[in-house]
Amino acid sequence: MTEPQTTSIPGYTLLQTLGRGNTSLVRLGMGPDGREVALKIPLPETLAAHDSAERFGNEVRLTLQFRHPHLVPGYAGTPFGPLSFLAIRYYPQGALNEHLARLPGRMLPLDASLRLLADIASALTYLHHLGAVHQDVKTQNVYIDGGRASLGDLGNTYFTSQGGKVSGSPYYMAPEIYHGEGSSGASDVYSLGIMMYELMWGQRPFTGNSYEELMVAHMTRFPPPLIHLNPQVARSVSRLAELALAKRAHDRPTADAIRRALLTALGETPQDEHFHELEEAPPTQILVANQRAGRHGMATPRAPLQSAPAVTAPAKAQDAQPKGWNPFRRTKK
Repeated sequence: MTEPQTTSIPGYTLLQTLGRGNTSLVRLGMGPDGREVALKIPLPETLAAHDSAERFGNEVRLTLQFRHPHLVPGYAGTPFGPLSFLAIRYYPQGALNEHLARLPGRMLPLDASLRLLADIASALTYLHHLGAVHQDVKTQNVYIDGGRASLGDLGNTYFTSQGGKVSGSPYYMAPEIYHGEGSSGASDVYSLGIMMYELMWGQRPFTGNSYEELMVAHMTRFPPPLIHLNPQVARSVSRLAELALAKRAHDRPTADAIRRALLTALGETPQDEHFHELEEAPPTQILVANQRAGRHGMATPRAPLQSAPAVTAPAKAQDAQPKGWNPFRRTKK
């Protein structure tokens, strides 16, 4: 892989490299207001491949448009062209999978797990209310700070009213996606159910050494009730975790039902979620995000949410490990 050609971003000071994936380089940066941000800069090979470039542009547009306390906030970005980038909130604690890897038994205290899962369920409730499907809910795409969670990486997100390429990561992918059918909010709920087992038991409910083994597990096997694996889990939460892993999408609960059960288990009274439609991008976003590169440009920030274009996900986009079979590889049908 070659380094991104972008050596400077107007208004930002580039600091050290935070990470490098198969599609982007992530740099720590200092914004014009003195705030530290994470800057995602696509690699040249990402920009050269149509699907990969579209996925990055999709992530920029949606990250800047969505507003929810448990979605990773975007500050500015350019979706297409050689100067494309995305500035998002910087999370010094990193992603949830990194945090779990540092813990004995990969286990958080139960209350901490319930809180993180409730935050993720809240973000999904928001996306599903707007008719959007995330498609890649997993611990690698959840970022934590002060015991709270934010869901990020919206490159595979699309609006069900417009359609889009089906995608997912094999450990978290719903049976209907393995079947080659379309994804929906219920597919995200299935992925959330996998995370409920992962956080409150310390293991994912389905394992395999190949894509085929994982496919068979997700399509044919049923994990034990979560309460049998961890007696501290409330019966209502355990039951919803089981239902979230139902083989048929219409048998699964909503993300909001799971959110309510998790908050109740924390001893809180769940409140109704109040949603706002797409907000206008702040001026600092408009100035950068509306810059055009070649024939591409971001849609006007006043466009309604439904007008955000559905884009294709890359066929071979992968997460961190470049060698061998990668169980977190996104697939498309």
